[in-house]
Amino acid sequence: MTTLAPAATTLRIGPHTVQPPVVLAPMAGITNAPFRTLCREFSGGKGLFVSEMITTRALVERNEKTMQLIHFDETETPRSIQLYGVDPVTVGKAVRMIVDEDLADHIDLNFGCPVPKVTRKGGGSALPYKRPLLRAILNEAVSNAGDLPVTMKMRKGIDDDHITYLDAGRIAVDEGITAIALHGRTAAQHYGGTADWDAIARLKEHVPEIPVLGNGDIWSADDALRMVRETGCDGVVVGRGCLGRPWLFGDLVAAFEGRGDYARPTLREVAQVMLRHAALLGEWIGDESRGVIDFRKHVAWYLKGFSVGSEMRRKLAVTSSLDELSAQLSGLDLDQAWPEGADGPRGRTSGNNRVVLPDGWLKDPYDCAGVAADAELDTSGG
Repeated sequence: MTTLAPAATTLRIGPHTVQPPVVLAPMAGITNAPFRTLCREFSGGKGLFVSEMITTRALVERNEKTMQLIHFDETETPRSIQLYGVDPVTVGKAVRMIVDEDLADHIDLNFGCPVPKVTRKGGGSALPYKRPLLRAILNEAVSNAGDLPVTMKMRKGIDDDHITYLDAGRIAVDEGITAIALHGRTAAQHYGGTADWDAIARLKEHVPEIPVLGNGDIWSADDALRMVRETGCDGVVVGRGCLGRPWLFGDLVAAFEGRGDYARPTLREVAQVMLRHAALLGEWIGDESRGVIDFRKHVAWYLKGFSVGSEMRRKLAVTSSLDELSAQLSGLDLDQAWPEGADGPRGRTSGNNRVVLPDGWLKDPYDCAGVAADAELDTSGG
């Protein structure tokens, strides 16, 4: 087990010090206020925890669901919002709204989402291919942000024939972006294959003026240390590795502080976290049953590697109250130790997908006329 932390363990995001340099990646339907609360508790309040992706149009129009998604617990600091948008004017309005209404302390821009409903409109990981559009969006965001730092998250490119991250990195520096996070995969890879950490190292060399954060295949705290050592990146962004494991952020703090006291919870301890997670969701939604139903998607992640029969997993996946969830969990062999191999990959792993793009998107990286008026989704979270 590695216990030696890299030499530099402090990350600056504008006026905010992030120590250790660990960021929770925005994940649709996952990184809402309850999950951020759990991760922050396990980390002792150390690190940066970003909201779900928020659509700029929905924010400007004050969509009810979106306004709930941007709610932060009073203990969250700094408050970090990730925005998705493809129209520079709308992005600028959303950023100005955040500033004027004091909705957040940090804004991250999403240029990494690979899902078809985003890329087919020219958004997410498709957008950096259109260099002038990327520049215009970054310019509007930074110009309207005032003292708030603006960062961005992106992928290597659309596919191996359309790599964009180095050009995007220089544009980001030119337009005043505070830091860049790079997921070492293309949009076509989705979450399959192996993340290209060498690309993270190349980006760090390419934009030495600002911090570069690495993302992809961080399944354990030791993976995070190894990424920093091998790439020279200034910090790490952790996504799928913390699914069903909010205590990973405690491990990350321990690793970067040079300690090896990583969490190895028993099933009993995991069950306690599961109940708290479900309860927090119910409080946040305002309805216990809806909170437990929303929690169902987390069950398999929490139980990964433990000996739990298929029938019991099915019962847990259809619970609709805290009492029912507690009763089902109490029927498990709760004395089971943390299973070997449970620290490995989790979440979506599909890869080699055809990226769905607007017609003619790849013909000219400088022709932005193909961005449709409806490219701004009217709902957030994906």
